[in-house]
Amino acid sequence: MSVTTNLPASSPIQSFPVGGSRGASEFSDFVRGRPGFVFGMVIVIVTLFLAAFGPSVAPYPPELAIPGGGLLPPSAAHLMGTDINGMDIFSRVLSAPRIDLTIALISTFIAFTGGVTLGVVSGFFAGVRGIWGVTGELIMRASDIVQAFPMFIFALALVCFRGPGIQNVIIALSFLNIPYFLRVTRGMVLSIRERPLVEAARCVGNSDLQIAFAHVMPNALTPALANLSPGIGNAILLTAGLSFVGAGVPKPTPEWGSMIAIGAPNMMTGQWWTALLPGVALGLTILGYAMAGDGIQSYLDPLHRR
Repeated sequence: MSVTTNLPASSPIQSFPVGGSRGASEFSDFVRGRPGFVFGMVIVIVTLFLAAFGPSVAPYPPELAIPGGGLLPPSAAHLMGTDINGMDIFSRVLSAPRIDLTIALISTFIAFTGGVTLGVVSGFFAGVRGIWGVTGELIMRASDIVQAFPMFIFALALVCFRGPGIQNVIIALSFLNIPYFLRVTRGMVLSIRERPLVEAARCVGNSDLQIAFAHVMPNALTPALANLSPGIGNAILLTAGLSFVGAGVPKPTPEWGSMIAIGAPNMMTGQWWTALLPGVALGLTILGYAMAGDGIQSYLDPLHRR
């Protein structure tokens, strides 16, 4: 016997898309009351755009030295002036995110992946006897050793050991930021492993590794995801610091830290724009990523969403 059902227009199937509009409305209300989050997201979008198209929209080639055009003050022809080598600072500021953001994104992604994996292992098997318990304890002790040193000094030592260069900066920042994501993930895992879902997964025959990575890890990603944006900002700052002391991105590649290093001596003689304006761009970028990360963290937490 067949049954034919005519669903009314107000049935759940017909009204399902409303949930999406409700979520969009909640997000709109959340954004409306947080101008800092809006500012941060604007900075994120602008830097991503410049990373993709910065050199193309720059008025001058970022590594072009204009003959006789050194230390020109800001003007209509050079909005941010030129440096001692005659390179247009505005063009180099627009082009710098391609290097800085590429390094930050790659190193943060590697650190996120490694930190979350190690955080799940060290958190789920904390206090457990056997090889996995020992492994988790060794992970935490290694993390303590890495974090015992000042991050910038450790990064400088690692880059100097391998030599300056973009690849070596990425390796150093990835290694140093792993404990950052490891600890926030581990704290969440320690809480989730006590919930009934773990016992339920064990009762249906899942192994400990399956439970840890298939059931616990997806529920423990929120703190690590919320810290991605501040992590990217921190990686940009470290990249600029390494380049400032000559251990990061080699000159004359447009990079904010190296631009500040090139212009710093000229500030003593009154050419303030050579280092100040790249420094402002760097500061606004880091502030924007921090504000975006803070807003994302608040949105992901239902207690602070409203």
